[in-house]
Amino acid sequence: MYQGSGKYILLKYAVLIVFGIIALRLFHIQIIDNSYKRSSANNSLRYEVQYPPRGVVYDRNGEYLIQSKEIYDLMIIPGDVEPFDTMLMCRIVNVSKERLKRELRKARNYSWRRPSVLLSQISKEAKLRLDELNYPGFYVVLRTARSYPRNIAGNLLGYVGEVSEKDIERDCYYRSGDYIGKSGIELAYEKELRGEKGVKINLVDVHGIVKGQYEDGQFDTLPTAGLALTSTLDARLQEFGEQLMVGKVGSIVAIEPATGEILIMASSPSYNPDQLVGRERGNNYMKLLNDRRRPLFNRAVMSKYPPGSTFKLVNGLIGLQEGVLTTGQHYPCSMGYKVGKGVACHAHPSPIKLNQAVQMSCNAYFCYVFRNILDNNKKYDNIGDALDKWNEYVYSFGFGRKLDSDFTGELNGNVPTRNYYDRVYNKHWNSLTVISLSIGQGELGCTPLQMANLAATIANRGYYYIPHVVKKIEGRDSIDRRFYERHTTLIDRKHFDPIVDGMYKAVHEPGGTAVALGYLQGLELCGKTGTAQNPQGKDHSTFLGFAPKDNPKIAISVYVENGGFGGTIAVPIASLIVEKYLTDTITRPHLVDYVKNMKIAYPYYDKK
Repeated sequence: MYQGSGKYILLKYAVLIVFGIIALRLFHIQIIDNSYKRSSANNSLRYEVQYPPRGVVYDRNGEYLIQSKEIYDLMIIPGDVEPFDTMLMCRIVNVSKERLKRELRKARNYSWRRPSVLLSQISKEAKLRLDELNYPGFYVVLRTARSYPRNIAGNLLGYVGEVSEKDIERDCYYRSGDYIGKSGIELAYEKELRGEKGVKINLVDVHGIVKGQYEDGQFDTLPTAGLALTSTLDARLQEFGEQLMVGKVGSIVAIEPATGEILIMASSPSYNPDQLVGRERGNNYMKLLNDRRRPLFNRAVMSKYPPGSTFKLVNGLIGLQEGVLTTGQHYPCSMGYKVGKGVACHAHPSPIKLNQAVQMSCNAYFCYVFRNILDNNKKYDNIGDALDKWNEYVYSFGFGRKLDSDFTGELNGNVPTRNYYDRVYNKHWNSLTVISLSIGQGELGCTPLQMANLAATIANRGYYYIPHVVKKIEGRDSIDRRFYERHTTLIDRKHFDPIVDGMYKAVHEPGGTAVALGYLQGLELCGKTGTAQNPQGKDHSTFLGFAPKDNPKIAISVYVENGGFGGTIAVPIASLIVEKYLTDTITRPHLVDYVKNMKIAYPYYDKK
């Protein structure tokens, strides 16, 4: 009996102690620790993302290239939606009933509880009307969309679009309905331009209607605007270049030799970047995508063109460096090079020396030079070793590889190798087999950017800076250090003088291939024309050069598909661009009219 009573008393105390612990814990949770209170409150809180304004982009002179404007997105949380007047909603947001139902289904399939964009870019009037109605499960957020004051440089500036599933997987910053740079500067500098999101926490009732801010907003965070970028582009020059290229297929690239800053990058045809903003963006994108002339294709960095006679400059420099050519060495030309299958040439005085060969663009002269480079038995055991060395020289000018610039889509181009020819010709090839390389034809493929970089390299007498399109980033002392590093070719500086002299003669002296439409007194333009063979039609017209001759301020490459001789259309375009940049005026309006009125047929683009 006594023992049983003792057990009862112990059990009673044990029960009291357990209940005491539970009571103390409940007191702590409900009175002292409010974290559980906040956790339970999550069921009545709405976290609204506050989107930052995207960073603006200026040209080198402070003019706007890209701005941001206010837009509104209609958001939905399907689980909070109650019956509403669908026809009224359709009238307010200006969509069909079918589209509204389709978007509602997409939102439900995405998530029943997570917010997503129902309709993007609704008007401010629609936003105010929806705020008044306060439909449960719907709310409106402020966004920014891009606007382009000058409507230029679409291929270079790029565009912004809605994130894909892959974008979300790659970067946890993004959520469904967010926007991201899709091409050009918008993509290359996405992290700088996008800013940082904020968040606003609202109290909502069981019907999803906002009742006010949670804790008076003390847990809200403000968005941080994206950084402003100052581009290297000259907006007025870019606009002028695009006007000159209307109706033509090709590109203009101009670089400041002393810095590598890109002054103009015009790819033609291009597009109005405002076409890829707003609700019609999708329809406009498909139209551009299906255009046979491919306006979305940035030819300045993505086309692999044969450089034509502009590449003779490289072979001349290699010949001088290899010691198989001297500045006073003469070679004959009787309307072409007559060895093997031969290479045709145009009528000009003969024999001639190096600077005259550049001036008159003699094919035969550079055939002799190129064969001497590859058949140099005193220095190389075989032609393969000689071609390997030739490749090293060519690569040092930035050909055959990406230049590592700061915009997207840049391609390598192509420089043929010993292995390539061994494979194609079963190791039975010689300098005559590849003679087309002497005049920039054959397997050579170069982007207009690489050709403009060649012009800048010669302007600098042997070195270049990586071409780039952003000059300054807000809040930073400098851009990426790689853009300040000098890249030197394998050619000694002294060998550039006779080449530059020949380029000067090409524009300024009788017999020069660029005199007729390139010369302007006082401009001191130095250049080299090219007529690149085109198996699909009329030859391509190309020109590269720089000005002035000493302390050059601009280097330029112009490439016009099916344009014919280099002096016909590429030269006047380059001359006008250089004049506009150096003098801020145009003294030859007749030449502007000549360029704008030139009609070029493109049967392989326009055929149905």
